[in-house]
Amino acid sequence: MHDPVDTWAGDFGDAYTERCSAEESRIRKRTRMWARWLDSFGSREPRSILEVGCNLGLNQRALQQLTDAELFAVEPNDSARQTVLSDGVMDEAHIRAGRGEDLPFDTASMELVFTNGVLIHVHPDNLGQVADEMYRVSSRYILVSEYFNAEPVELEYRGLSGHLWKRDFAGFFMDRFSDLEVVADGFLWKRTIGIDNATWALMEKRA
Repeated sequence: MHDPVDTWAGDFGDAYTERCSAEESRIRKRTRMWARWLDSFGSREPRSILEVGCNLGLNQRALQQLTDAELFAVEPNDSARQTVLSDGVMDEAHIRAGRGEDLPFDTASMELVFTNGVLIHVHPDNLGQVADEMYRVSSRYILVSEYFNAEPVELEYRGLSGHLWKRDFAGFFMDRFSDLEVVADGFLWKRTIGIDNATWALMEKRA
């Protein structure tokens, strides 16, 4: 099995980083998205937030305009991490080299752990391990925003097979962890928010 993380950590990931520049219009779209998501927390807004697979840190750039939470990220691509550092978005203590299958953070150390268009690139054989790590590191909330399909299906991605899958990712978490309950969920419509059509779900540990 070829691990897609190796692709994202190499030249293919470098090219993606170059295509996805941190221009202001992209950040504004993420800011609108996060304003909607943060409303879902009500008065229980998280004080620490970890993104699994942040690339250029577009989500962190948006969140800095909306919350005082301490922001963390894991990213396997060296070029993307260096851009985040050189742009002053986060320092080395807050963005770390790593992958979803082995998050370099302590158990229950983050109030919110989230992905945004990352689980779709995790090989199905590794998805359970990534989910387990996200669950382990989260002390309270997990949020996933990904392409949806009722049944798992693989699609070609930029001419590559074995690099993109759609499924009910929130349902995968709910089936795997019996103490998770949905706080809020919704659909990101590209026509109105400017980001690829995707479903999102905020889940809370209720043990």
